[in-house]
Amino acid sequence: MGSAFLYLESLEQQRTIPVTLVLKDPQLPNEDLGSLELAVTLMPKSSPMEDPRDTAQQSLRLTEVHRKSQLWRGIVSITLIEGRNLTPMDPNGLSDPYAKFRLGPQKYKSKTVSKTLSPQWREQFDLHLYEETGGVLEITVWDKDTGRRDDFIGRCQLDLSTLTKEKTHHLELPLEESRGVLVLLVTLTASAAVSIADLSLTPLEDPEERREILKRYGVRKSLSNLRDVGIVQVKVLRAEGLMVADVTGKSDPFCVLELNNDRLQTHTIYKNLNPEWNKVFTFNVKDVHSVLEVSVFDEDRDRSADFLGKVAIPLLNIHNGVQKAYVLKNKELTAPTKGVIYLEMEVVYNTIKAALKTVVPAEQKYVEEEPKVSKQLLQQNFNRVKRCIMVLFSYGTYINSCFEWESSQRSITAFILFVVVVWNFELYMLPLGLVLLLVWNYFFFSGRETAETSMEAMFEWEDVEEDKEEKDSEPKGFMDKLYAIQDVFISVQTALDEVASFGERLKNTFNWTVPFLSWLAITALCLATLLLYLIPLRYLVLAWGVNKFTKKLRDPYMIENNELLDFLSRVPSDVQMMQYRELRADPGQSPNKRRRVYPS
Repeated sequence: MGSAFLYLESLEQQRTIPVTLVLKDPQLPNEDLGSLELAVTLMPKSSPMEDPRDTAQQSLRLTEVHRKSQLWRGIVSITLIEGRNLTPMDPNGLSDPYAKFRLGPQKYKSKTVSKTLSPQWREQFDLHLYEETGGVLEITVWDKDTGRRDDFIGRCQLDLSTLTKEKTHHLELPLEESRGVLVLLVTLTASAAVSIADLSLTPLEDPEERREILKRYGVRKSLSNLRDVGIVQVKVLRAEGLMVADVTGKSDPFCVLELNNDRLQTHTIYKNLNPEWNKVFTFNVKDVHSVLEVSVFDEDRDRSADFLGKVAIPLLNIHNGVQKAYVLKNKELTAPTKGVIYLEMEVVYNTIKAALKTVVPAEQKYVEEEPKVSKQLLQQNFNRVKRCIMVLFSYGTYINSCFEWESSQRSITAFILFVVVVWNFELYMLPLGLVLLLVWNYFFFSGRETAETSMEAMFEWEDVEEDKEEKDSEPKGFMDKLYAIQDVFISVQTALDEVASFGERLKNTFNWTVPFLSWLAITALCLATLLLYLIPLRYLVLAWGVNKFTKKLRDPYMIENNELLDFLSRVPSDVQMMQYRELRADPGQSPNKRRRVYPS
C-alpha cells in the first residue's frame, strides 16, 4: 500500500519527536497513498526502559508483519494430477486421500477423493516464493476419517532450487514413509520484468541462436527426436483498458499463458488498468495444432484471482514477428469483454514432424472444467446435429430429383455422368475424387469466403445476464427435475456435440479452414491414389491386416488409435472457429455495446 524512509540521523537521543511519513510507490510516483503519523524516540540499547522479553516479542511481530507485506520474488504454479498405488488405510483396503502442500507459511489443501488408492485430483493452484521461506515444498498425503483424527499416509519434499525457471516440469515424486507416487506439474516463474531493450535478446532474436534453432527444426532433422516438433516464443508486452476489479477503481493484473499442460505466468502490476509486463516466454511445441490460451487475472491475496479476460490463438494462426492487439473475451470465448492485450509471437516447427504428429492421439489436458447441465448448450448441440442432417438431406433430395426428371437437363447430365463413371470406375478414383474436391474448394471457397462461411454458423449463445434472468423465471420444480437427470443430460449433450463436431470437421477439412491440414489431406489422398493404382487391392488389405494383427506383438505398450479420427480431432469445429476468431478493437465503443461475435 506504500512505503517511506525514516533517516535516524535526524533524531535526538532520549527525546520523542513527532514524524509524518508520506507513503510512496515507485510505480505510481504521482499517486496519493496517504501518510503515517509517528512518535519516535531514539534510546541506547542499555536503556533501563527496555525489557528484553518485550523486545523479542516485538521483533517477532515485526518480522511477521514484514513477511506478510513484502513482495514475493517468484510464483510456484502447481498442478496436482494424481496419486498412484497409495497405502490402504481403511478396513475395506482403500483410502480417502487428500494432499497438503506447504511452502514456508503458505498452505494448500486438495479435495478428498473417496475410496481409491489411485486418486485423480486434477487441481491447479499457485504459491508465492519469498526470500526467507526457502525453496523446499513440503507435501503430505492423508486419509480422511470422519469421526476421528485423519490418518497419515506419507510425505515427500521438492527442492525448488533444482528446477529450471520458466518451464513446466512433469514430476513423479515417491512418498518417503510409505509406498505410492504423486504426479505433479510444477512451474517456476520469476516476478521481475524485463525492459523493452532486453526483449531483443531473446533466442529467436539473436542471429546465432536463431540459426541453431532453424537448423534443429530443418528438413534434415525431420526423423530425429519426433516428439520435438518446434518452439513458440511469446512476448507479453502490455494491456490497455482492463476491467476494474478492486474497490479502489484499479486492478492488480497478471497474465497466464497455457499451451496444453504447460502453464507460465507474468508478475503482477499493482493498481493499474494499463499494465506493461514485457515478459518473454518460450514453449516447446509437441503438436503444432495446439492452441495457446492467454488469460488475464486480478490478483487477490485473500481469495482466488478474479478473471478479467482471455484469448485463444491456434499456433498455425500466428503471424511471426508481428505485434498484434487482441480483444479480450469472456471465459467461454463467445463475447468480448473489456480490455486489449498486445502480443508478439513467433513459431518455428518442422513440417514433417508436425504432419506425423497429426495422426497420433492428441495430448490430453489434465485440468479441464467439468461439463455442466445447460439447456442452452443442449439446444445448440441439437441444432448443430440438425444442420448436419439437413445438409445430407438436401444432397439426397437433389440426387433423388435427378431420378424424378424434375429437370430434363439435370437428369440427362446426371445419367451420362453415372454411365461414364461406373463404366470406367477403378478403386484409385475414390481418393482421387476427394483430391479434386479439395482442389475445387481451394480455388472457389478458400480465404475470406471460407472464414465468412464458418462464421455464419447460427450459434444461439446467450449472455450471463440473460441466463440468470431465465433461471430466475423458471419454476423450481422443473429445475429439481432437471438436476435429477443431470447425468443423462450431460451424456446426451456430449454425444450431440461429438456428432456435430465430426460433421463440421469433415466440412472444414474440405473448406480449407486450416490450410496445413487440407494440404496434408491432399498429400495422403494422392499417395492412396498412387498405391491403389499400382498395387492390387488384396495386397494392400493384406498389409493392413498384418500390421493390425502384429501391432501389439511389436509394441505391447502401444496405445490403440485410429489415424483418421486423430487427424479429424485436429480440425476445428464451427464452435472452435468462433472461439478462435480474432475480434477487432474498437476504442470508441464500450465492450457492452460492441457487436456480438455471433449472429443472433
